[in-house]
Amino acid sequence: MDKYRIDSHKLLYHVPRVNDWLNSKLVYPIYMEVSPSGSCNHRCTFCALDFMGYQKRYLDAAVLIERLSEMGNLGLKSIMYGGEGEPLMHKQIAEIINYTKKCGLDVALTTNAVLLSESLTEEIFGSMDWMKVSIGGATRATYAKIHRAKPDDFDTVINNLSYAVRIKREKGYKCTLGMQILLLPENRHEIIPLAEMARDIGMDYLVVKPYSQHPLSKTERYKDIKYNEYLNLSDLLSKFNTKDFSVIFRMHTMKKWDENMKNYTHCFALPFWSYIDSGGNVWGCSAYLDDERFLYGNIYKNSFRDIWEGEKRRYSLEWVEKELDIKQCRANCRMDEINRYLWDLKHPHEHVNFI
Repeated sequence: MDKYRIDSHKLLYHVPRVNDWLNSKLVYPIYMEVSPSGSCNHRCTFCALDFMGYQKRYLDAAVLIERLSEMGNLGLKSIMYGGEGEPLMHKQIAEIINYTKKCGLDVALTTNAVLLSESLTEEIFGSMDWMKVSIGGATRATYAKIHRAKPDDFDTVINNLSYAVRIKREKGYKCTLGMQILLLPENRHEIIPLAEMARDIGMDYLVVKPYSQHPLSKTERYKDIKYNEYLNLSDLLSKFNTKDFSVIFRMHTMKKWDENMKNYTHCFALPFWSYIDSGGNVWGCSAYLDDERFLYGNIYKNSFRDIWEGEKRRYSLEWVEKELDIKQCRANCRMDEINRYLWDLKHPHEHVNFI
């Protein structure tokens, strides 16, 4: 039950933009990830962006707000606030989220929800399309071990989410509420209890996803994990599905991780999305955040139009097309399914006219 297509992609809903790309026209991104904060209040064992150093830097809200208006006018459709730090650590996150919605952009948030206070929930939920909460276990002990945080944080998160559900129902907000757990050896025995907990407190879904080794990550403790022994969880979790709640067990992505096979040899996805880090840098890919070849510019120095149409981005796309070895890329990267789709459009098999 994956009505949100979390284990697939949604580029097929943006046919005009894809058609422009196929005809070699300039396209602006549909989706963007933004890191309001470089700091984080947890040190999760699986953190892919630990190499960023959890820097105590925060996006200048005034500059970001100016760029949000511009990006919305240029065709950006959505922003997910998350990234290298905990977004709720930004003191102006409510202002940022609410202004993003005023610009006509869909708004989402990925968070550990420890700082999701009652007042903040009431302030932002009317503007958000969805919120996904990263949670490493169904007990205080496992949660604290994986998040490398205080056990009390687990209780705080559950209480915060319970309140969020209440406010959503009372106010009639449309913000979809989800939990997400990375399936690891330390928490495999708590997946089913977490599904039950998520359903009972009123979440809309629980995502169970595999680990993916970031090529720059300092931690490698899970790089050899295999998921074939966990696939039976899919049937066990299906019993929790109702008309109001679903468990999205990302079996397709788990199998891809185990097989580590791609049907494409080039990355085509970069024109459709972008990433802004907590220092205002605009990147082509979040898997190469320290590689200058993927750095397009900085929103403190230039308008987004100038950055997107600039020489650095043109050079980056040319280098990616001609020289990037995707075997060095992150397995199951964010754009993997989109790349598979675009590759098939560029390289159709025989008999495609027999629809």
